[in-house]
Amino acid sequence: MELGQGHAIFTAECSHSFHFHCIASNVKHGNQICPVCRAKWKEIPFQRPASHLPNGKSRINPADWPRDDAWAVRRLPSPRLDSTRHVSSLFQASEPGIFDDDEVLDQQQENPQQNVFEKDASKNNSIGGIEVKTYPEVSAVPRANSHNNFAILIHLKASHTSGGLNSRNQTIFSPSTQNSRAPVDLVTVLDVSGSMAGTKLALLKRAMGFVIQHLGPSDRLSVIAFSSTARRLFPLRRMTETGRQEALQAVNSLTSNGGTNIAEGLRKGAKLIVDRKWKNPVGSIILLSDGQDTYTVSSPSGSHSQTDYKSLIPPSIQRNGGTGLRVPVHTFGFGADHDAASMHSISEISGGTFSFIEAEGVIQDAFALCIGGLLSVVVQEACVKLECAHPNLLINLIKAGSYRTSVTADAKAGSVDVGDLYAEEERDFLVTVNVPVDESCDEMSLLKVRCIYRDPISKGMVSLEEDNEVKIQRATVIGQPIVSMEVDRQRNRLRAAEAMAEARAAAEHGDLTGAVSLLESCRRALSETISARSGDRLCVALCAELKEMQERMANRRVYESSGRAYVLSGLSSHSWQRATARGDSTDSTSLVQAYQTPTMTDMVTRSQTMFFGNPPQRKLRQAQSFPARPHPR
Repeated sequence: MELGQGHAIFTAECSHSFHFHCIASNVKHGNQICPVCRAKWKEIPFQRPASHLPNGKSRINPADWPRDDAWAVRRLPSPRLDSTRHVSSLFQASEPGIFDDDEVLDQQQENPQQNVFEKDASKNNSIGGIEVKTYPEVSAVPRANSHNNFAILIHLKASHTSGGLNSRNQTIFSPSTQNSRAPVDLVTVLDVSGSMAGTKLALLKRAMGFVIQHLGPSDRLSVIAFSSTARRLFPLRRMTETGRQEALQAVNSLTSNGGTNIAEGLRKGAKLIVDRKWKNPVGSIILLSDGQDTYTVSSPSGSHSQTDYKSLIPPSIQRNGGTGLRVPVHTFGFGADHDAASMHSISEISGGTFSFIEAEGVIQDAFALCIGGLLSVVVQEACVKLECAHPNLLINLIKAGSYRTSVTADAKAGSVDVGDLYAEEERDFLVTVNVPVDESCDEMSLLKVRCIYRDPISKGMVSLEEDNEVKIQRATVIGQPIVSMEVDRQRNRLRAAEAMAEARAAAEHGDLTGAVSLLESCRRALSETISARSGDRLCVALCAELKEMQERMANRRVYESSGRAYVLSGLSSHSWQRATARGDSTDSTSLVQAYQTPTMTDMVTRSQTMFFGNPPQRKLRQAQSFPARPHPR
């Protein structure tokens, strides 16, 4: 119990804080469950009767703080467990050799290894869909002219879930809408080394309480805690009311000590994913650490750029050209002392994102941002197929960031492996082609674009019924061509991301002056584009982000403490076109959280408003995404 602004503050074992007199009144009426995370308390606050106070003192001293002896905490007797239900120890003395003891899925109807393939998924048992739009660089090219590196933008947008985010009273995160989204198998791999002691561990427990609260009864969770070694707290367990209670008890019993063995934590997390007997449609690993792996990784002469971080990641969860498990590791670097290069590499190799938690108090918001996406997957295994529609046309290049692309040997076809999409998430890919001379037609077809994906609920493959065909006019004489604003915006995004990567490479080689110069040159180039001149919000945000990175490369000390992590988190976000938490957006007006979906916004808002008593100062501004026009809500 602590004192705060004239009121006694009770901090429960689940790490949530309340005004003592408020929560004591609540408990007095028989409520022994945390109002925030629904954990059942073993110790409860109560107010002693006045006659029990020493020397007949008043219960509350009106001129001073409330006296501690007016309040007490009583430990509840341990509840009797249902003897018909087998409950394994949260901290098992010995773990099984194979982690196939995961809890059976909710209403499991089919063989866990069954792989259903359908040409078209049933309209009555699906949640997803993709809208495809294409934009040529210009609408017309003179017949007598060729045009090399002609840009075509391919824009994808996933549908919203059927769960009702448009309703003010119900969202996809509520239990009643569980069937409107794909259930998740989530493994959290948490650093509990000695450096996590105190406030860090308390904030981590609170953030995990938030995650547990928002998982539904069809979702399953397992927690791996690591320090010098790693242990599984409990197997993959459905987050029913009982499952949540047991998960909260396990998380709240964590203590910190020892070193930092990230590789062992990931090995055990990956083993859990590989060995599970049952599989929910969506699987993911969340990794949080505030330190550097001192057991596996060794860097030659202290160089981050030459370290082999691949040794940290079990082969089973490496993407390996699309042959891996497709279970991304979303990494979170906590504080100034974490190894940003290793956390970024782990996320990049596995297909996940890297978030930089600069301020301790923002950890819950960062987790909220991540699970807001994971709990809204509407499309899986999406793939964009490209085919040249003109016999003399050739595909030159596909710019898709970290997404795997391929172009056939004859340059007549290509593809982009997109993977999972969250509800209302968008992707933009820029394809360059060589347009030949053609004086035989008034209109030329350039590309045919089609998209296939797996619906996570029906498990069937869906092929969009109509190809999207890109066409341009071929006139004898045309006026001044008007460049597509959409294409120009995406060129700016790609140009900025390339400048960030080049600047990071220069900084790692000790050339901070050169790194800053690269960022400034890009910022000036962006400011002169047609998008910038029209006040495009994406271009403004990119320029501000480039400026922020320049400031974080001001000197070696600043770069080592926050610059590297900030830049790598930005690169992760842009390369996957997916939201990440970055730095401290309250202190910097330059940070704009890109690519954030409505479900992510909803979850972050929940995190920022779900506080009792005195909330800590919030660090994450409600993020904005980058579309040119506001989306209707």
